[in-house]
Amino acid sequence: MSEKKGKVVVAMSGGVDSSVAAFLLVEQGYEVIGLFMRHGVKEEAPAQTCDTNDVSLEIAPRTHQGCCSALDAGDARFVAGMLDIPFYSLNFEHDFDELIDYFADEYAQGRTPNPCIVCNDKLKFGRIVEYADAVGADYIATGHYAQISTRDGKPSLMRGIDSAKDQSYVLFGLERDVLDRVLFPVGQYTKPQIRDLAAKFNLPNRDKPDSVEICFVPDRDYARIVKERRPDAFKPGDVIDNEGNIMGQHNGIGHYTVGQRRGLGIAAPNPIYINQINVGENTVTVGEADSLLNTGLIAKRVSFLVDEPGKSFRANVQIRYLHRAASATVQVTNDGEVEVVFDEPQRAITPGQACVFYDGDVVIGGGWIERAMRKNKAPQPT
Repeated sequence: MSEKKGKVVVAMSGGVDSSVAAFLLVEQGYEVIGLFMRHGVKEEAPAQTCDTNDVSLEIAPRTHQGCCSALDAGDARFVAGMLDIPFYSLNFEHDFDELIDYFADEYAQGRTPNPCIVCNDKLKFGRIVEYADAVGADYIATGHYAQISTRDGKPSLMRGIDSAKDQSYVLFGLERDVLDRVLFPVGQYTKPQIRDLAAKFNLPNRDKPDSVEICFVPDRDYARIVKERRPDAFKPGDVIDNEGNIMGQHNGIGHYTVGQRRGLGIAAPNPIYINQINVGENTVTVGEADSLLNTGLIAKRVSFLVDEPGKSFRANVQIRYLHRAASATVQVTNDGEVEVVFDEPQRAITPGQACVFYDGDVVIGGGWIERAMRKNKAPQPT
C-alpha cells in the first residue's frame, strides 16, 4: 500500500460535488475524514429513511435543492460508508442562527446579503479549520469549483476550469494563511465530467440536483425569514421615481432588492426596476432600465489574497455571482475601503453584495459593496 499523502477533512454536504471530491481524494492517496455541517433548520420535504449503526437518518429526495439539512446528512453518510472513511456531523446551529441574523439585518438595512460567502468564511473555512487542527489534519477540502495555484511562489485562489460553475467569487474572503491547506478536487473538472465520475463511482446521489437555494430558506420565502427577525423592516412607505414623485406604496423594504422588477404593483408604460432603497426615509426608488446603470462603486471591508497591488490598479471586477467580470480601475482610498470605476457602466450594482477583483483567473481580493456611484471618468492607475 502506498504511503498516504496526508490527512484531509472534507466538508461533505450530501451533494454530488463534495461526494466526488471525497472519492477523488481517496483515490489520490489521502487519509480522508468526512465532515457534515448540521445547521438545525427544519426541513419539511418528504424523505426516505436510512438506518445506520448509530442513528436513523433521512435520505434527501432527488428533488431536494437545498444543502446542509438533516436530509442531506443521510446522503453524505452513505457516501462515506461506501468509501469506508470516518464521518462526523458537527452541530453548527448557533453559528447558523447568527448567519440568519446577518441575513435579516442586511435586508432590514436595504441591502442584499450573500450568506454563502459569509458561511464559507466563518464556517467552511473557519470552524472546519479549527476542527481540522483538533484532529491533526493537514488539509481541508470542499466540492467548490475553484483551484489553488502558485503565484510568485505563494498559493493563490483561481477560477475553476468550468466557467459556468466557477465559485471563486464566493471564496474571496478566505484567509491567506489557509490557502496552502485548501484542496478543491473538482475545480479541474467540468460539471458534466463530475456527473460522469459520480456514475463511475456508482454514487447514489449522482443525479441529485445542485443546491440552488439558501439552505435556511428552502421555500425561497426570504421575506418570511426577515419578518420573523426584523419586523420593523415591513413598515409601508412611498415608492418614488428618480425625481421624487410618488408612484405608489410599498409593503416594507424587507421585500425588495436593487434590480428587482416584479412585486412592485405599479402600472407604468415601460418596465420599471428598483434602483435605490433608502432606509432612513423608508422609500423605494424606481426607474426604467437605464436607471440601473452606474459607473462605479464604493466597497468596504476589503481584503487581499495576494500582496496588495498598490494604491491604484487595474482589474476585472465581478459584482455578483452570475455577473461577468468587467474591466475597472480600483483605487484604495482608506484602510479597508476602495473606489471602483468601471470602463463601461454596470447594471444593478447592489449594496450588500461582494465585489471581487481578478487578474486573469487569479483572485486578487475583494470587499463588500457599500453603494453605487456615478463618475465621468476612471482615474488612471499609478
